[in-house]
Amino acid sequence: MFKNIGLIIILIVLPFLTQGQIVGKWKTIDDRNGDSKAIIQLYKKGDALYGKIVKVLQKDKQGALCEKCDGDLKDKPILGMEIITHFEADDDGVYKGKRLFDPEQGMTFRGKIWLDPDDESKLKVRGYLAFLHRTQTWERVED
Repeated sequence: MFKNIGLIIILIVLPFLTQGQIVGKWKTIDDRNGDSKAIIQLYKKGDALYGKIVKVLQKDKQGALCEKCDGDLKDKPILGMEIITHFEADDDGVYKGKRLFDPEQGMTFRGKIWLDPDDESKLKVRGYLAFLHRTQTWERVED
């Protein structure tokens, strides 16, 4: 009987544990055409947030190499590539950093990441280039 109570408690509490969590898997959605492009795993090292590509969703990009990249990333596989490096949280839960990498363009941007306050299954990802910015909404992927 106690085992069943423990299981019931876990099943009730588990969905709430993922709420408010930025760590996990997120599906990238192109803000220009609405296409799903990749799955990004966001994870922490210490207090900093990192993200890497764990799945490429576009069939024509399977096995793609970073052709527009420079230096060590030139012609390296996009799958497994770290695209978010050392973003730190402010008091409002917004993560900011200087390396938000777009392998399609081969460009690095300053960035800001936060959970959508109206829907925590959505993540706002904003890249900055000088005074210009672009924001995408990514969707949470349940394992």
